[in-house]
Amino acid sequence: MRRGIGKFSLGQGLRLGVAPDGLSLWRASRWRAPAWTLLGEAAYAPDLGQHGDFAALGQALEQLLPAGEHAGWPLSVVLDDALVRLWQVDLPHGATRLADIEAAAALRFHALYGDAPGLWHSSRAWEARAPFFCAVPRALLAQLTRVAAQRKLPLLFITPQFVRHWNRWQGALRPGAWLGQLQDSTLTLGVVHAGSLLAVRARPVPSGADHGWLAQAVAREALLQGVATPALLQLCGLPPPAWLAPRTADVVACQLLAQPVADDAPLSPAARLAHSGGLA
Repeated sequence: MRRGIGKFSLGQGLRLGVAPDGLSLWRASRWRAPAWTLLGEAAYAPDLGQHGDFAALGQALEQLLPAGEHAGWPLSVVLDDALVRLWQVDLPHGATRLADIEAAAALRFHALYGDAPGLWHSSRAWEARAPFFCAVPRALLAQLTRVAAQRKLPLLFITPQFVRHWNRWQGALRPGAWLGQLQDSTLTLGVVHAGSLLAVRARPVPSGADHGWLAQAVAREALLQGVATPALLQLCGLPPPAWLAPRTADVVACQLLAQPVADDAPLSPAARLAHSGGLA
């Protein structure tokens, strides 16, 4: 355990990206170059329906983490949003207890997805005026915690990608801007109103989508939420170059929150998950 504390004190740790069909493991260092070092990647058979045991994922992770090789290193995990469920809960009238909010969240979850709550682990995802919750399959959490315990890796966090980006970048959003996330041909919009997160909406991005498509998608979501269309979308991901071209004042502009990590080869979807939010 002293070894783990020493590594952490040097700002180093392991970062795991978990895509629906692949894993990417990196060593991350805040103070030493290189900041990111790829340790390995592995594919696994998708657990269709999210109700299985995720055994294939667990086996792939065991291969990426040989016994004794990384003992004591802190491990952080970023999950693809496709593996989790995010939803908003309106506060019950007169609710004053946490139990009231949790009961409302369970009812809303069942109404939206129809799944038995026992198959999922739910938690508050972030602070907002209207509570948001995220749910992760218990079987997925069980595999991640099992392998981490076997390999003696302290778990710092297991979080969905959008939650990771929101927690990392909410303080950097300009007044009136929305947060966007582009991952594996899915655009997730964090609708911000009056300084608070109002809604989270995911939309598939068609091949060849230009800035006109982006502007229409943002305007449509603003109309559905009953708020003004933002002048700026601050984005995490790798957008088409046309999205970043200068725009007139009456058109939605798009700005990258962080530059992609330089690499000779494109990063896999799981690797982009691992890098979400940077080293912070």
